Amino acid sequence: MPDDDTFLIASIDRAERSRHEGNHPFGAVLVLYGTVVLEAGNTVVTDQDSTGHAETNLVRLATRTYARDELAAATLYTSTEPCAMCAGAVYWSGIGRVVYALGEDELLALTGANDENPTMALPCREVFAAGQRPIEVSGPHLRERAVAVHDGFWN
Repeated sequence: MPDDDTFLIASIDRAERSRHEGNHPFGAVLVLYGTVVLEAGNTVVTDQDSTGHAETNLVRLATRTYARDELAAATLYTSTEPCAMCAGAVYWSGIGRVVYALGEDELLALTGANDENPTMALPCREVFAAGQRPIEVSGPHLRERAVAVHDGFWN
């Protein structure tokens, strides 16, 4: 079975494609039973939808495609730590595990006060801890690779 790094790289590759599609450089994949079953990129710009984050787009697909008990066994891999909105979506979906590459605090250091990404300093672990069910979280990982997809984007 592939390891977390393999799936994180897939999410970072999806983030790169999002950037090439004219969106912000974020991507996510859903893994179930050791296989990538869904992927999504950021669509904030092309859909003119501030909720079009990669993780939220993936959750929408996942909840339409899989039963809640299946999602409990799934892992969402994402190029960047889920923001508060995305963490809420993950929580409500029933997904059992999140693995991320770039931390939200590291993203804030990259973007600064960029109007296109008003990053919140609220770790996903804190959002999940406020809920009634546990969600396993692992990250940050592969920082250099995750930062590279943002290189030159936010200036």
